[in-house]
Amino acid sequence: MIYPRMHVSLYVSNIEKTVAFYNTFFGIDALKVKPGYAKYILESPSLIISFVENPERLQANFGHLGLQVDTVKEVMQRLEAAKTAGLSVREEMGVSCCFALQDKFWVNDPDGHQWEIYFFHEDSEFNDPHYAKKEATACCSTSEMKELNVIQKKSCC
Repeated sequence: MIYPRMHVSLYVSNIEKTVAFYNTFFGIDALKVKPGYAKYILESPSLIISFVENPERLQANFGHLGLQVDTVKEVMQRLEAAKTAGLSVREEMGVSCCFALQDKFWVNDPDGHQWEIYFFHEDSEFNDPHYAKKEATACCSTSEMKELNVIQKKSCC
């Protein structure tokens, strides 16, 4: 069975700020904007993403959303476009995250939803210990890694 398109819906606190961010981030205008609602249809990747203004339903730390690109060059082009557009970016090049060697960068939307734009080089048996730290802002940290970090802190000195 093939699904022709994926749909994601996120709660947001301010639809106007959200639309401004995603128009810039996706490089297209929202297909539909109504009071408290916006919808985008992306062709590549095939995705319908909608935003519903409902601050009471916002949940922090749900994980992240990601877009895989085909080349490192495309990561760099999209990174430069994000910087040129004034988006705040966090670069991570040549990292082993989620047990994969990747070049990537991150942006956060106005409500803190994390977006990862990445190129996958190859699988890895190593996950950078940086991601196990409590203060890490990336989201591929497993609970097992967090427990390991606590044990390491307790056993130190």
